[in-house]
Amino acid sequence: MSNYVYPEVLVDTEWVVDHRDDPNVRIVESDEDILLYNTGHIPNAIKIDWQLDLQDQLKRDYINKEKFEQLMSEKGIANNTKVVFYGDKSNWWACYAFWAFKLFGHENCLIMNGGRQKWIDEKRELIKDVPNFQTTEYTVQKLNEEAIRSFRADVTPHVENNLPLIDVRSPDEFSGKLLHMENYPQEGALRGGHIPGAKNVPWARAANEDGTFKTADELKTIYESEIGLKPNDDVIAYCRIGERSSHTWFVLKYLLGYSNIRNYDGSWTEWGNLVRAPIEKP
Repeated sequence: MSNYVYPEVLVDTEWVVDHRDDPNVRIVESDEDILLYNTGHIPNAIKIDWQLDLQDQLKRDYINKEKFEQLMSEKGIANNTKVVFYGDKSNWWACYAFWAFKLFGHENCLIMNGGRQKWIDEKRELIKDVPNFQTTEYTVQKLNEEAIRSFRADVTPHVENNLPLIDVRSPDEFSGKLLHMENYPQEGALRGGHIPGAKNVPWARAANEDGTFKTADELKTIYESEIGLKPNDDVIAYCRIGERSSHTWFVLKYLLGYSNIRNYDGSWTEWGNLVRAPIEKP
């Protein structure tokens, strides 16, 4: 991990074993399969449900500042707590939760490299007991939305100025053959294709079979040699609802050190339904 620009954001499973009882550390499991946590989780890990905990239940957006403060307080997370995220599917949703925490300016966020899969492959302990931590008085210090989040109003001038867009969906979604992610027909759009000028780099290419991230050199080959990105580029990543692209956002920002990478969480379920929004197909 030493070749990454910010290797300190990654910890291995052994580090988690050594720190799972540290009162200044909270281990957070965030999965696509929201029932996985109940079948067994890392001792002392708490659950962050991306649907119920992080999403506003009435409008398409994240919870507001006050609800985030309440969530953190209830989970026993203080402003100076080191939060370590892990989850299923190569930390896909763990990166999504990491990104959401960064929207609210939480400083100490880490990812357990390899996620749930690597922990299980190493035959480490899983328990069903849910920890109960003392509540805190969490206060959001600053919102970080402008630096790491894009809206459709940001994407249009991005397209017009031919700035880099990374579509991290599958090739069939990118081409328009599929209107939705495979096995997710309920999350489709009216039109297929991609945002004009976008390059297709499926998010999972950044991960090894064991769920860990590929080396810095391998990642540079994918994002720089193959599609020509540079660390000082103004880049927007997107997928269908911003979850897969948060994984790519993490890779580019923290592992390769891109200073201006944003996640368009409206993504294709928004753009593919917008009246008069241009699309491309191969």
